[in-house]
Amino acid sequence: MEKYSISKKQVISRTLKEVFSFFEKPENLSVITPKNLEFDILTPKPIKMDRGTVIDYTINLFCIPVHWRTLITEYCPPYKFVDVQIKGPFILWHHTHIFREIDDGVEIIDQVQYALPFGILGRIFHSLCIKKKLNHIFNFREEVIEKLFNSMHNDEKSVPGIQKISL
Repeated sequence: MEKYSISKKQVISRTLKEVFSFFEKPENLSVITPKNLEFDILTPKPIKMDRGTVIDYTINLFCIPVHWRTLITEYCPPYKFVDVQIKGPFILWHHTHIFREIDDGVEIIDQVQYALPFGILGRIFHSLCIKKKLNHIFNFREEVIEKLFNSMHNDEKSVPGIQKISL
C-alpha cells in the first residue's frame, strides 16, 4: 500500500479559543469545502465533538456521490483532534488537526496521511488527479479560513453561512 501525505500550516490572528471553537464544529466543514463537492453532513446536528464521535456525510467525487464516515480518535481541546475514515473512498485517511498559540495568533496545522485502493491503478489515478484534487481542496480551505477570520476580525459579526460559531 502506497501512503501519501499532506501537510499545511496557516496562521490566523485570533485567539486559540476562537479558532478551535470554529473547527470543533463539524457543521462548519461545509463552509470550508468547495461547493462543487456538494458536502452534506448526514449525522443529526448539532454534533458534539468528542473522542469516539462518528460523523457521516456525503461528498461528490468526480460526479459520484460517496458516503464517508469518520471517527474522532483523539480530542484534546483546544490543541488537537484527529479524525480517521472508517468508511469512504480511501483505504487510509488519518487527519490530525493541531492548533498552537503563537505570537501572531494561532498556527493551524493539518497533517493527513492517506492511501488509495486499486494498487497500481490507484497510484496512477493519484498522480493524474487525486493529488491535484486534494491540494485544491486544502488550498480552497486555506483561502476561506483566511477570509472568514479576517472578516470576523474586521467587523466582529457572525459570518453568513456559519452555523453556531461562538466567537
